[in-house]
Amino acid sequence: MRMEQPQFQLMDEDQLSVELIDAQYNLKKTRGQKNAKSLVILVNGIELAGKGEAVKQLREWVDPRYLRVKADKPQLAGPKQTLWQPYARFIPAEGQIMVLFGNWYSDLLGSAMQAESPLSDAQFDEYLQEMQAFEQDLKNNHVDVIKVWFDLSWKVLQKRLDAMDPSETHWHQLHGLDWRNRKEYDTLQRLRQRFTEDWFIIDGEDEQQRDQQFAQYILSALKHCPDHPARAKGRWKQAKIPEQLKHPSKTQAQPEDYKPELKKLTAKVAKAMRSDSRNVVILFEGMDAAGKGGAIKRIVKKLDPREYEIHTIAAPERFELSRPYLWRFWTKLQTDDDICIFDRSWYGRVLVERVEGFSSPVEWQRAYAEINRFEQSLVKHQTVIVKIWLAISKEEQAARFKAREDTPHKRFKITEEDWRNRERWDDYLKAAADMFEHTSTEEAPWHIIASDDKHTARVEVLKAILKQLQAE
Repeated sequence: MRMEQPQFQLMDEDQLSVELIDAQYNLKKTRGQKNAKSLVILVNGIELAGKGEAVKQLREWVDPRYLRVKADKPQLAGPKQTLWQPYARFIPAEGQIMVLFGNWYSDLLGSAMQAESPLSDAQFDEYLQEMQAFEQDLKNNHVDVIKVWFDLSWKVLQKRLDAMDPSETHWHQLHGLDWRNRKEYDTLQRLRQRFTEDWFIIDGEDEQQRDQQFAQYILSALKHCPDHPARAKGRWKQAKIPEQLKHPSKTQAQPEDYKPELKKLTAKVAKAMRSDSRNVVILFEGMDAAGKGGAIKRIVKKLDPREYEIHTIAAPERFELSRPYLWRFWTKLQTDDDICIFDRSWYGRVLVERVEGFSSPVEWQRAYAEINRFEQSLVKHQTVIVKIWLAISKEEQAARFKAREDTPHKRFKITEEDWRNRERWDDYLKAAADMFEHTSTEEAPWHIIASDDKHTARVEVLKAILKQLQAE
């Protein structure tokens, strides 16, 4: 959608500053409120068009304590990371403003313009779609995204290069381009026109007008942050609960068969994960006491502790609640760990948060598509995702809870809340059924393991991991 460029006229600078600061503080006051918002400003453009000068001037007009600026040199697209992932940790909390001076678009252009193995048009468009979907998810979660391109004609660019102090040359290496090369300049302009229809375009020739245009765009964005949907659309259609969730298997594995098979499978899983060139993400969901911890112990038994990371997911911290729901998972997957295991995961939004009312219907209903896009991005960038649901019967859960209470070194595992949650058993089954219906995809299918026997479940978990790793 083409961005309609607003009417512009110069303002008194003192008045502009007053209005900017007032808008800043109004945004800051939304923290913790239902209408809480934050603002990400993406700054890109032609070199010497005045991007840095405009950002610097903006900081002088606002309260600089509440305007964060992150500046980075372009990074080339890597096979194991989406373009937006390196910047995810800088997504601002409620009431904050972040200027990303250098961002996923800088990296996209840099990757497309590199001399060796540049991106094809198809790859370029695929990255664009991925980034724009990420931005839409930010907006859905109350982070508004403003994108500004500072443009400059070839003629004016050459004049500024002629007048530039040679000592400043090292600051002007954006995209690694030769800014004296007309062909490279034209290629960059052609590429950026494929994504800047919904951007504010600023002509960088007139310095005073340039700085005020930028500031006024930000002021307009602060004053007119869009409202986000507060109600779900239509009536929710409940998915059918799978029979295996209602009636888990009672069959018990024989000790003489279980131990040799477990030993063989733990070794196979460790070897398969080590030899796989992709990142491996394994996540567990399921009823309390279904055996997630025991299964994880068997997965890592033959691995070196330096080879993997286990994330045990509890209720989000306050600083996490002030950011988009998926933020705390985006940031956990930015490490060098090739193997990440999650004991509970991002599916909490459509499970416990839905059942307990911590997320609104519009939030958890929207989350299915957000999660699918997130997982598809990971899979595209060489990550295999193994999703396991462990199911047990309500009677077996009660027996395991009682056993925990009677075992000194396991008492910490059981709380009053665990017993209370049993009252919502049917609600959790319904939530799980919807989750399977809407998020079991070809790229990341769900593996439902329903057994009241711990040994059987552990063996089936290892088999599911091997099956997924060997799927291609």
